[in-house]
Amino acid sequence: MGALVLATGASADFWTPESGGGSENSENIDTLYKLILAVAAIVFFGVEGALVYSMVKFRARKNAVPAQIRGNTRLEIGWTLGAAGVLVVLAVVTFVMLPGIRNPPNSDPDGFPTQRIVNVQNASAYQPRPPNGRALNIEVNGQRFIWRYTYPDADQNVLNNVFNYETLIIPTKTTIALTIKAQDVAHSWWIPKLGGKADAVPGHTNFTWFKVDKPGSFRGQCAELCGRNHADMYATVVAVEPDQFKRWLANKKREIDANNKAAQQRRAKEAEELAGGESPTEDANPVEESEAAAAQGEG
Repeated sequence: MGALVLATGASADFWTPESGGGSENSENIDTLYKLILAVAAIVFFGVEGALVYSMVKFRARKNAVPAQIRGNTRLEIGWTLGAAGVLVVLAVVTFVMLPGIRNPPNSDPDGFPTQRIVNVQNASAYQPRPPNGRALNIEVNGQRFIWRYTYPDADQNVLNNVFNYETLIIPTKTTIALTIKAQDVAHSWWIPKLGGKADAVPGHTNFTWFKVDKPGSFRGQCAELCGRNHADMYATVVAVEPDQFKRWLANKKREIDANNKAAQQRRAKEAEELAGGESPTEDANPVEESEAAAAQGEG
């Protein structure tokens, strides 16, 4: 048991080299686990200690006549009530801390501007929302073997929304509400320092949240066996100041718009060539076209 505990702690430290920050729900989960571990350790060593003491103190002697013990009613009632009392205390503490794990707080006044959370139809799980009902909504899509993050946009056209792979960039002091989905097979989103696991299941929608107060980097990994490259399905959350996040979001938006514009121009050119009986130009380089379009957009 001790080896498993040490191995688990070492593995968590190795695979999740976070720096700074953390989220309130994760801290509550960590506190609850440590409390239960401490109580379990006391019970374990108490029982094992009594067992070893009894084995040594009352070991069989040569030619000894064993005592005929019929039981001890008071002792049996005592340890039954004691065990029940421990469970009651743990249950009470769990329910006291549960709201801090399930329910997200409001964003700070100097956090990134948020929008009202919209109810997801046919949601598969409880959809957490802050008291004011506002958060930064980000969609997390599990795909073998990478995570895709799609950010909200005021534009009604969701096809040009900002997205990123593997690394989730988020603003500090802002409540982040994640909508968890899967594209192919079941995955599990888990950043240990930012809360509990959230399963990503095809055809279902799951939710989780976190709020980071300080800039930092937090690493996790898919926690559901999803195929041969499951071990390489990492996830990283990078928390930056709201102003820096705003600049990053604007740059990504310009980049995506430029790429979309370049693709549209290329398809229009190919359509014209086909209409004129010509073969589409084969030496066009879409990467160079998108870079040129991005440069024009910045100019």
